[in-house]
Amino acid sequence: MRHQLPVLSVLALLAAAACGSRGPEDDAAAAASRRRATVRPGIEVLLSDSLHLIAGRRVGLVTNHTGIDREGRSDIDLIADEPSARLVALFAPEHGIRGQTQEGVEVESDVDRRTGVPIYSLYGDTRKPTPAMLDGIDVLLYDIQDIGARYYTYVSTMALAMEAAGESGIPFVVLDRPNPIRGDVVQGDVLEPAFSSFVGMYPEPMRHGMTPGELARMFVGEFGVDVELTVVPLDGWSRTMTFDQTELPWVAPSTNMPSLESALAYPGTCLFEATALSVGRGTDLPFQQVGAPWLDAQALADTLNGYGFAGVRFEATTFVPRDPTDGKFGGQEVRGVRLVEESATFDAPDIAVAMLVEARRLHPERWAWLGTFDRLAGTDRLRSGIDAGEGVDALTAEWSAAIRDFERRRAPYLLYD
Repeated sequence: MRHQLPVLSVLALLAAAACGSRGPEDDAAAAASRRRATVRPGIEVLLSDSLHLIAGRRVGLVTNHTGIDREGRSDIDLIADEPSARLVALFAPEHGIRGQTQEGVEVESDVDRRTGVPIYSLYGDTRKPTPAMLDGIDVLLYDIQDIGARYYTYVSTMALAMEAAGESGIPFVVLDRPNPIRGDVVQGDVLEPAFSSFVGMYPEPMRHGMTPGELARMFVGEFGVDVELTVVPLDGWSRTMTFDQTELPWVAPSTNMPSLESALAYPGTCLFEATALSVGRGTDLPFQQVGAPWLDAQALADTLNGYGFAGVRFEATTFVPRDPTDGKFGGQEVRGVRLVEESATFDAPDIAVAMLVEARRLHPERWAWLGTFDRLAGTDRLRSGIDAGEGVDALTAEWSAAIRDFERRRAPYLLYD
C-alpha cells in the first residue's frame, strides 16, 4: 500500500510550533482569532508552497465550479496558467464541471472553452476514469467542495478516481477544502457494507466531520484504496469552524444547496428524498423544510417541538415548489414543517428520524417509501423499524457506539486541530 504523508505548508508548521504552554486567556484569544480567520484552500497552498507536486508534469484535474481560490478564480484557469505544469485533462462529477446539471442527470463529456482541454464525464456511463482517459497524465488532482454528509456523491467520485489512479500508477493529490458543517461533530448511523452504493461507499456516519483530504487518507488507510496519495492541506481552518467563519466565498456545491443552513439540515432531511414528501426542491429553502399538500403541518411541528431537540425548533409553513427537480408537487401549495436552526451542532439525523416516525404516524394511509431509502439510510433497519412502530430511542439506540468506533478509526487520518 502506497501512502504519502500530506504536504504541510509553512503557515501550518508555524502554527504548530506556536502551540506551547498556553493559559485560558491565550486559548480564548486563539478561539476568537479562529472565528475571524481567513482560510487558504488547498489550491492556494499548492501554488505557493507545494508547486513541486505538479511542476514539469502533465496534470489531470477532477473538479467543478467549487474548485476556486479566495478570489473566485477557477482551479482550471489557475493550473492552465501555471507555466511549470501542463493541464491536459479535466474530469466532471455529478452536476457537471460548472455545476449547472440537475441531480441524477447524466453529464456529457465536453471541451473546456477557454483552455481547449477535454472534459471527461464521471457521471454517466462511466463513473471511474478509464485507462484511456488517464493516458498521458502524470499526476491526478482533486478539488471539489464537499458538504459533510455521507450521501453526497462528490467523495464517491473521489474514491473511484483514487482507485483508477492507483491502478494506472498515477499519484493522486487532494487539494483540501473545509467541511462546511464543522469537523468536530459526528452524527447519524454508520453505513452497513451491504448497502454500499454511489451515495455511500464506505462505513461512515451520515455526518462524518471530515474534510475531503481526511476522507481520502481514511479511504487508503482503512478501506483498501491503493494509491500514492498526497493531501495539500488548508491553512487557517479548525474543526470548530462552519463555512461562514472561513471567509471563503460560498458557491452552491449543487443546484439545491444554496446555503450553509441547507447544508446543516441535509444530513437528516435528505432521507425524505426517498419518501412521498418534498424536501423543498424548487424553493429558496431546500432541505430546510419538508412537506406535502396533505400533511398536518401544525400537528407535526407541535409534536416535534415536544421532543425538545437542542439547537433547532420547528415551524409550520407553506411553500410552492417551482419546477422541482424531484417532480414532487410542482406548482402546488405544500403544507410543511421548517427547521429553524439555532445552533450548528443540532443533530439533523436524529431529528430526521423523529420527523419520519411522526409524519408516518400522522398519515399512514399516505405514507410511501421509495426504493432508494435503504441506500440513503445505509441500512434496512431504519425503514423496517419505523414500519414496525418503534420510537426514536429504539431506532437510534446503536448509533452512539458505532459513532465512537468510527471516531476511533478516523483519528489517525485527521489533519487539523
